[in-house]
Amino acid sequence: KAFGAEHPDVAGSLNNQALLYYNQGLYEQAEPLYQRTLEIREKAFGAEHPNVAASLNNLALLYCNQGLYEQADPLYQRALEIYEKALGAVHPSTKNVQDNYNDLLAKMK
Repeated sequence: KAFGAEHPDVAGSLNNQALLYYNQGLYEQAEPLYQRTLEIREKAFGAEHPNVAASLNNLALLYCNQGLYEQADPLYQRALEIYEKALGAVHPSTKNVQDNYNDLLAKMK
C-alpha cells in the first residue's frame, strides 16, 4: 500500500534518512529532512505529541553540533515541555531531552 506525502510513516522514513546523514556528519543534507519530518508529524499528530518532541530534539541536536545554539534552544525548550506534559518529568525521553538541553546551556555559557 502506498502512503501519501503527509503520512506519518513517510515522516519516519525521512527521519531515518536524516539520521543516516547526521551520523555521517552531513548536516546540510540532514536538516531539511528533519524539518520535513517535524512538519509532517505536527500535521498528523498535533503540536503537543511526543513524536513532535522527538523531531524537535533531533533538529536541536543537529543545530547544537553545528554550533547553532540560539536555534537549538527554543527547540529543546518546546520538546521538554511536550514530553513533561505528555510523559512526565521522570520518563526516559524527557530525561534525554533535559540532558541534551543541559549540555546546550553549558555550551552557551
